[in-house]
Amino acid sequence: MTLPRERELRERLRMLAWLLDSSIPIPGTRFTVGLDALIGLVPFLGDLIGVLISSYIVAEARRLGASRSVLARMAFNVAVEGLVGLIPFAGDVFDAAWKANQRNVQLLEHWVERPRHAERASWAFVAMIVLGMVALAAVTISLTYLLLRWLVS
Repeated sequence: MTLPRERELRERLRMLAWLLDSSIPIPGTRFTVGLDALIGLVPFLGDLIGVLISSYIVAEARRLGASRSVLARMAFNVAVEGLVGLIPFAGDVFDAAWKANQRNVQLLEHWVERPRHAERASWAFVAMIVLGMVALAAVTISLTYLLLRWLVS
């Protein structure tokens, strides 16, 4: 059972996510962007401000007691948005489509409704990210070894 204060906080987070990700309709289309995409148009500083605002949602999820795996998944969403957002223009388009804040609020809602299911799904996601990083490192090391071997011979 959630307390009224927690429900109000989650509602504020939903509203913030909507404001940041989907509050501005693009005329003639069914697409929307938010203030985060507009802020992100300012090179580097806009992306930094966007990441800081997005981190507020993650911090509030932590205060509500979300598990580490859910928080890690939320942090991943913010990191992807922040890193890809650094790429001029393409990063801004990605940011408008990725909608990390709404993804994170959905993760939080899912965790509130079904904590065990959300934690299992988030741990599986984190495990896939770790495996992907290990595979990338292995491929990089292998290619470096082959390149050095080719250069030496």
